Amino acid sequence: MFYYLLKYILLGPLLRLVFRPRIEGLEHVPSSGAAIVAGNHLSFSDHFLLPTILKRRITFLAKAEYFTGPGIKGRLTAFFFHSAGQIPVDRSGKEAGQAAIREGLGVLGKGELLGIYPEGTRSHDGRLYKGKVGVAVMALKAGIPVIPCAMIGTFEAQPPGKIVPHIHPVVIRFGNPLDFSRYEGMEEERAVLRAITDEIMYAVLKLSGQEYVDQYAAVAKAEEAERKAEEKRRLPRLPRS
Repeated sequence: MFYYLLKYILLGPLLRLVFRPRIEGLEHVPSSGAAIVAGNHLSFSDHFLLPTILKRRITFLAKAEYFTGPGIKGRLTAFFFHSAGQIPVDRSGKEAGQAAIREGLGVLGKGELLGIYPEGTRSHDGRLYKGKVGVAVMALKAGIPVIPCAMIGTFEAQPPGKIVPHIHPVVIRFGNPLDFSRYEGMEEERAVLRAITDEIMYAVLKLSGQEYVDQYAAVAKAEEAERKAEEKRRLPRLPRS
């Protein structure tokens, strides 16, 4: 019940006011039955904008850190994610990917919409990064379509690290459902999973118009952090007076 309270009374109207979302291609999202909505991930607000504009309930697999943060901010974040029906997924360890797939298939098995960000983490620079194959595994095992989705403008409205978003218009664009039934029974074939994931990411790319980087976002973030740390180490130290 709190999901709909957030959507229609507490959070939804505020998000519509701040982001003024323009919705394109909403007819591509099925009115019933299981499906995956796979999109780019540019902002913390993405988790809340999609549920606001979709007519159906959508459940996201969210990183476990959103549910375990310290202090008042952490408790509030966990409260919102739990109340919105989002599922925490531990992304560390060897079993993390399998756990996410199990949780996702559980949602799809109930005939619901599942929201996935194949990049695995938010883009730190607004570009689109290589997708992880978990989305392909779930699509094949559940035998359901994947609806590509592009969030446009959320990076400018609330880039990483910014708590209070700017008032900035946003476009949320859905593409034609992608049918992968031709690969039925091939969810163990790595090359097939890679091909499906790349097809999904290409569909998102066409919708978003982003620059594409053929590298995992987490790797690119780590390299960027290391580069900045190295630059900081090389800065000359001012002599003490």
